[in-house]
Amino acid sequence: MNTIPFRQPEGARCIYLLDDDPDVCRLVRDTLREFGFETFECHSATALRRLLLTRVPDLCIVDLGLPDADGMDIVRELQARYACGVMVLTGRGYLSDRVMGLEMGADDYVVKPFEPRELVARVRSILRRHDVSSAPSPVRSQVAEFGGWRFVADANRLSSPGGQEWTLSAGESCMLLQFLQRPNRILDREQLCGDRNLSPLDRSVDVRVSRLRRKLESDPQHPKTIRTVYGAGYLLAAEVRWE
Repeated sequence: MNTIPFRQPEGARCIYLLDDDPDVCRLVRDTLREFGFETFECHSATALRRLLLTRVPDLCIVDLGLPDADGMDIVRELQARYACGVMVLTGRGYLSDRVMGLEMGADDYVVKPFEPRELVARVRSILRRHDVSSAPSPVRSQVAEFGGWRFVADANRLSSPGGQEWTLSAGESCMLLQFLQRPNRILDREQLCGDRNLSPLDRSVDVRVSRLRRKLESDPQHPKTIRTVYGAGYLLAAEVRWE
């Protein structure tokens, strides 16, 4: 499916909240509105899909436990079809569920119960990363070629040497852009996600690197393009040419 490149007018950032618990919706809604966000609630996947027909938000916050759909499927659908950030909101305590949400394309996750200000900080972090991935690049062009691969930055589109194409999530695009603008240099986790307040326990960067490797590497377990520099960060080992 192709990403729908719909951008909202300037003003308050629009956030959709998908959760079947009215109390959680009320808490998240009131917290976000206090900080100037425009928030709309959906209590089912059906209601969210209906709302998406009228407007694509800047961010969707998705609870994994839904009455009419698997939350993981909704995350995958949002990542594949819509140019918006995705945050997983879940009460599940298993680490595998949180990592799976990131694997499906979510930009971040928050586990219930959560601290409201932490939620706002994570929302802002996702929006900053999304803005970076959508903003004009400081280099001359938006199209990069490296090792036979081709990346169109303003469309978040990655093409393999064999012609296979992917539409990357905002987080993946932002990270790949960081690599491509500074090839053959070690970048730490904070540089790669654009967030200097990144928690040492936050695995979103490592999961995003893993997702990129599954596309770019013939053997993701032994990567040659995105290399790990232990104790320092990651490095893109490639020559990059911008068109």
